[in-house]
Amino acid sequence: MDTAVKTGTVIRKVRVATTSLAGCFGCHMSFLDIDERLFDLLQLIELDRSPLTDIKEVGQCDIGIIEGGLCNAENVHVLREFRRQCRLLVAIGACAINGGLPAQRNHLSLPLILQEVYHTSVGLADGRIPNDPELPLPLSKVRPLHEVVKVDYFIPGCPPSAEAIWKALNDILAGREPELGHGLIQYD
Repeated sequence: MDTAVKTGTVIRKVRVATTSLAGCFGCHMSFLDIDERLFDLLQLIELDRSPLTDIKEVGQCDIGIIEGGLCNAENVHVLREFRRQCRLLVAIGACAINGGLPAQRNHLSLPLILQEVYHTSVGLADGRIPNDPELPLPLSKVRPLHEVVKVDYFIPGCPPSAEAIWKALNDILAGREPELGHGLIQYD
């Protein structure tokens, strides 16, 4: 993909959206760690939905960058809508790629987890499991994104380094398959 799309005589920047599902938000922090190179990146892209823009609904985008795994029904809904709106989808970080730390609950049954959290833990109001229609239903297992939608690119790491994100985005914007060689992938 060219870094700008020519429409008639106007050159349009590549539209990019980001979002976060079940995770720690560390991948977005690494994205911000690109630091002053963000200004260079913003010469090539226009941000749609992102914590950086505070746009709540994603519009039609060329590239969607998504971190976090799937822990509940709302995560699945957001992922499917995000995928529908984005021509290319980039899963960023261990949670998006394999469930990451949230998937450590996968060896336990959901009823056992709810029992432990709401009936055994200290300090919770009267030990009742919340049952409010506003709360998203938890999934029985934490899932990586590619089990629900097609993912075009993966940027591994926990979190990925700013250098890995910078390199992968530049490769994608230049129409190349991202290559993250030795030294770019980290698990802190």
